[in-house]
Amino acid sequence: MSSYTIVIALTEASTAAQWIDLAKRLLPDDGTISLCGLVTVPDAVSLSEGQRPAQSLREQIAPSALEDDTVLDDVPIYVDYRPFRRVMEHVSALDADLLLVQWREPGALIGGLSADDIFQALSCDLVLISGSGWAVDGDVLLSLRGGPNITLGVRVALALAQESAITLFHATDQRRTAPDLMLVANAVPQIKRTITAQTDIVDGILTEGAQHKAIVLGASFRRGPQLPTQGSSMLEQIYANLQRPIVLVRGAVQEALEFHAPQLLEQESSLSTRVDRWFAENTFHSSEFSDLRALMALKERRGVTISVALPALNEEKTVGGVIDTLRQAFMTDVPLVDEIVLIDSSSTDRTVEIAESRGIPVFRHPEILADHVGTYTGKGEALWKSLYVTKGDIIAWVDTDITNFHPRFIYGLLGPLLKAPRIQYVKGYYARPIQVGDKIQAYGGGRVTELVARPLLNLFYPELSGIIQPLSGEYAGRRSALEQLPFFTGYGVESGLLIDMHQRYGLEGIAQTDLEVRVHHNQPLVNLSKMAFAILQVFIARMEARYEVQLLEKANRSMKLIIQEPERFALDIAAIGDTERPAMLTLPPYLEKFRPG
Repeated sequence: MSSYTIVIALTEASTAAQWIDLAKRLLPDDGTISLCGLVTVPDAVSLSEGQRPAQSLREQIAPSALEDDTVLDDVPIYVDYRPFRRVMEHVSALDADLLLVQWREPGALIGGLSADDIFQALSCDLVLISGSGWAVDGDVLLSLRGGPNITLGVRVALALAQESAITLFHATDQRRTAPDLMLVANAVPQIKRTITAQTDIVDGILTEGAQHKAIVLGASFRRGPQLPTQGSSMLEQIYANLQRPIVLVRGAVQEALEFHAPQLLEQESSLSTRVDRWFAENTFHSSEFSDLRALMALKERRGVTISVALPALNEEKTVGGVIDTLRQAFMTDVPLVDEIVLIDSSSTDRTVEIAESRGIPVFRHPEILADHVGTYTGKGEALWKSLYVTKGDIIAWVDTDITNFHPRFIYGLLGPLLKAPRIQYVKGYYARPIQVGDKIQAYGGGRVTELVARPLLNLFYPELSGIIQPLSGEYAGRRSALEQLPFFTGYGVESGLLIDMHQRYGLEGIAQTDLEVRVHHNQPLVNLSKMAFAILQVFIARMEARYEVQLLEKANRSMKLIIQEPERFALDIAAIGDTERPAMLTLPPYLEKFRPG
């Protein structure tokens, strides 16, 4: 007999092929699957009445077994008043490792037995699954109260999610040191988000579950009359309110109570290895995408539209050249880009006039959605509001202060998104000589990146330590991802987007492209100091959520700036702090425009 056996117990056969596919995703290389059917006959009725239902069930299930070499040809159909007892005998005879059971709903009998009876009687891993919606594409919510079922829960969530994401939801009804959920997340790259709820656990699962195709719950190991997961009421509330497939898992052996890395999953040697692999696989060069006609064909095959949004504030010297280059390369030569828009932040020079003379739409960000959400100063505010005024499925942002602008700044960002559907977000990186007066210095750009952003990433988000220029102003993403993320209104927008994108879509959802050389005017040191101050606050805000600590409410949010001029030597004070704008998808005007009906 093979080393690992899965038994599938079905009460109806219309989805038998989907169950086999699920079992195969749970099956090691050396293993077999056994199908069996259950026909439950009411107590007051002769068992002979089960013949026709049994025949119908067998005729539907048997072909599925014959079509797959991993499935045993013998497909027993058990007809009884308590047919699940026969399934238990079947599991015992095969010495099965895992039993998958078709489950109607919480509280319903399964083959004449209650869920409690089944959990107490079986000694193999057990998975109960309701409905069939788990077979469609979509993310999976994995909700566990602790570590007893972590290995089986993760295995099942991975099999259900396939290429989609997993959210790990930790439910606890007592205040204690939060477990290290990131230990699990680091071992399982498909876990994109981790959440801990200490109160309103049902509400938390309902809120999160509404955005997922299925909910995997860990069952209790306690013996007694209670149903798993703290009684039937919680389970029934979740099922009744969500109308999503519920998956209940219980491992044969109770694991440690604290969260830990899943024991049966193949784990990579180290975090460093994963980052190194990502760097090798997800770092591109813009020259790989320089064939614009090939990109155009790929765009048409994907059926997507593309917008380029240009944030600007007093860039009259460079904005015209940027727009001219974009229009010629991506609209006249090859119509790869569907729209180019300027998002102006109250320029006082000729920036708006120059853009309008080129015939592109100009939006002043303080006016966008002003009646609904007001406005803030800052580049992040302009980027956030650009989601509302652009139309594309993919949105690319490039700064307008670049003196050596080249089409590669756009096709280098779009290429990975068009070629790899798994990628959600692309950051540009480049050599950064800086312009001081009329001279170009080969090095010296990216001081805040190297002295603030990258050290903080390495300290607290080492998964992102391979990002070369996390603060670069050239990046692109899918609207479907960007509209779900909050935006910081000022200097912290790039840091916040990168951290949040990683939390939601994982490292594999992020890529970076070498855009070669970017030349721009150097920022004065005092501006870099303000930028660093704001970025530090964003990192602290994200760490507060991640580690469940509070720091910023007690921190000083203003900064003393040293003013050292020929006629003035003093301290100035400036309030520096970004406001966090909510995900655009939560705004009614946005929903009306992009999700009508």
